[in-house]
Amino acid sequence: MSMAGNLRKVTALGAVDGLRRVARLTRRNRRVDLSHPARSPLGSSVVNCVAYRDGVRIPEGSDLVETVRRIRKRDDGFVWLGLHEPTDVEFAGIAELFDLHPLAVEDAVEAHQRPKLEWYGDTLFAVFKTVCYVEHTELTANSEVVNTGEIMVFVGPDFVISVRHGRHGSLGPLREELESDPKQLSKGPAAVLHAIADHVVDEFVSVTDSVQADIDHVEADVFAENGARADAGRIYQLKRELLELKRAVIPLARPVQELTTRPTGVIAPEIQAYFRDVSDHLLRVTEQIAAFDELLNSILQAHLAQVTVAQNEDMRKITAWAAVIAVPTMVCGVYGMNFDNMPELHWRFGYPIVISAISVGCLILYRGFRRNGWL
Repeated sequence: MSMAGNLRKVTALGAVDGLRRVARLTRRNRRVDLSHPARSPLGSSVVNCVAYRDGVRIPEGSDLVETVRRIRKRDDGFVWLGLHEPTDVEFAGIAELFDLHPLAVEDAVEAHQRPKLEWYGDTLFAVFKTVCYVEHTELTANSEVVNTGEIMVFVGPDFVISVRHGRHGSLGPLREELESDPKQLSKGPAAVLHAIADHVVDEFVSVTDSVQADIDHVEADVFAENGARADAGRIYQLKRELLELKRAVIPLARPVQELTTRPTGVIAPEIQAYFRDVSDHLLRVTEQIAAFDELLNSILQAHLAQVTVAQNEDMRKITAWAAVIAVPTMVCGVYGMNFDNMPELHWRFGYPIVISAISVGCLILYRGFRRNGWL
């Protein structure tokens, strides 16, 4: 039976009995971390469920019920439960076990939330928008540049529950990195929250650097010799993708600022200092996005100006050729009126002289337009 199926039994069996059942079943079935693509999927929403004491993972063979009881009694550790796109049924038992607020549970299951930070008693609920850069060989008007997801985090005195939505933003490598630094992990659930926030913001930095490369490429195409022929759809597509990035980054500034300044029992003052570093990185990304937005507006205006100039040049060429063609048209029109008494009509040299006059007139006009840059 999968870990998700084990946790679903918590609501049916009661908190204590259900937890005992989870302990027995987890000892039988070794946990598999879905965050690593090379490992076999569980077929459920549970990614991992691990207990830590003094920054060290408690051996998987230990009694989970007694571990949680000791954690809650002695306040010497915490549990980190990771889930991926859980359903209402799968999350119901977890919500009852950890006494999670129904509004926060609804947000965690439904997703599509703005980055925010909320307090429900002793539990902190944070929402982060995750982003990843979509690799592409050539940027087109339909290319997907930025893909977004979400990570919801419940932080309590003795637990961390991370709920991930989307196919990216894996926390597996982050968990391993934290486990390699027991000193930091021993600072409790707040250290995990900081690591997640730092991980999300670092991804922002990576994505903005990749987006900048796309913007530089488009800018080079626009200001190339044939820049007027560049595809404006690519510029609009970049602006749309930049808007997705902006929706993930800009609203996060206020929650991170609250984590650095708002006193709370969940976040220790020593951890708040780490959040100030996250805030600095986030500010850098915010400034980059604002600069990208202005730069794309300038590139788009420059492209439209080039298109207008190219159209004016085309119109000047058309007008110049029309003026050149008007000379033979006028002369032929006059001699095409079929009057009997017209000058030079029956003269032997009339035709060659008219042709010569037309050629000279056209040549004079052509040279004049050419000299003025119209042709």
